Amino acid sequence: MLSQLMVLFGFFSLVLVLIYWINRAVVLFDQLIADGQSAWVFLEFTALTLPAVIRLALPLAAFAAAIYVTNRMTTESELVVVQATGYSAFRLARPVLYFGLIVALLMSILMHFLVPISTARLAERQNDIAQNATARLLTEGQFIEPIQNVTFYVREITPAGELLNIFLSDTRNPDEEVTYTAAQAYLVRDGDDTQLVMVDGMAQTLRTADQRLFTTSFDDFAYNIGSLITTGTSRGRRASQVPTWELLNPTPALEEETGNSAARLLSRGHDRFSQSILGTVAALLGFATLLIGGFSRFGVWRQIVAAIFLIIVVKGIETAGLNAARANENLWFATYLPSIAGFFIVWCLLFAASRPSLFKRRIRDSVPS
Repeated sequence: MLSQLMVLFGFFSLVLVLIYWINRAVVLFDQLIADGQSAWVFLEFTALTLPAVIRLALPLAAFAAAIYVTNRMTTESELVVVQATGYSAFRLARPVLYFGLIVALLMSILMHFLVPISTARLAERQNDIAQNATARLLTEGQFIEPIQNVTFYVREITPAGELLNIFLSDTRNPDEEVTYTAAQAYLVRDGDDTQLVMVDGMAQTLRTADQRLFTTSFDDFAYNIGSLITTGTSRGRRASQVPTWELLNPTPALEEETGNSAARLLSRGHDRFSQSILGTVAALLGFATLLIGGFSRFGVWRQIVAAIFLIIVVKGIETAGLNAARANENLWFATYLPSIAGFFIVWCLLFAASRPSLFKRRIRDSVPS
C-alpha cells in the first residue's frame, strides 16, 4: 500500500506542478521576453519559482493519492479481505501515516530551506535585471513598450554606449502626444534617476483638442526615463525570504527590515511547521474518510465529497488560526489548530470505521418490529 501511495503521489505531484508551473511560466515569459531578456534568464526565473510551486502541490497530491489508492483497494475488495483477517482501521492507517510522514519531511525541506532560499535569490535577480537599463529598455532594432503608452526605439548601440537614431513616443497625457527623435543619445545617471540625453533632435507635440502640431528642434535635451525603468529598490528582505529561526526570534531590526510586526513574523515561522504537518493530515483524511460506510455498487463518491468537505473545514480553521496568531504574538500556537483539528477528525473517523456495529445498531433500532 505504501508503494502504491508513493507511485500515485509522484504522478499527481508531477501533474499539479506542471499545471501551476505553466501558469506562472506564461506570466514570466510575457514579462521577461517583452523586456528583451534571453531564454536563459526565463529558464532561471522559472526554476527559482519551482520550490514555491511544489510547496502548493504536495499536500494536494498526497490527498489525491490517498483517495485514489483507498478507492481502488475498496472497489477491488482488498481492504475488505484485510479487515476480515482482523486488521483494525488504525492498523490499516499505519502505511498511510508513514506516507504522510514522508510528505511532511519533503514539505519541511521546502518550507524551511528551499522556498526561502529560492525566493531570496529570485528577488536578487529581479533587482539586478531591473537595474540593468540596457537590458530592460534598450534593444537594438526593436520597438519596445516599457510601460503603457510609451514606445522606444534605438537603431544601434555602439560599444562606447552611444545610442544612434532614437525614437521615443509618449502618449500618456490624453491632451497631447509627444514624439522625440534624435541622431544620438546617452544614458546618464542623475542621483536615483536615469536621464536620456538626446543630441541633435526634434520634439513634435500634437495637441489632441484641435489636432495642431508643434515642432521644436534642439541641440541637446534630457528626458527622465526613471519612470520607464523599474529599478526595484532593495529595502530589505521580505518575510518569505527570512530563515525560520529568525522568524521564531524576531528582533526590532527584523521587524523594521521586513515591515511586519513580531506577531506576523512569529505566525509565519510557526506556519511553516504547520504546513509541513498538514501534508500528513491531508493523506490521513483522504484515507480515513473512505473507510466510513459499507460497500456500495455506486462507489464511494459520497465519502470522496465528504473528504473534500473536511479538507475545506481544516483550511477554514487554518485561516482563523493564522488571523488570530497575526493579531497577537502570544497566540502563536493558533497556527497549529488546523493540524490538531485534522488529527482529531482522523481519529474520530478511524474510531467509527473500527466499530461498524454502531451504525448497524442505529439501523436496527430504526426498523419497526
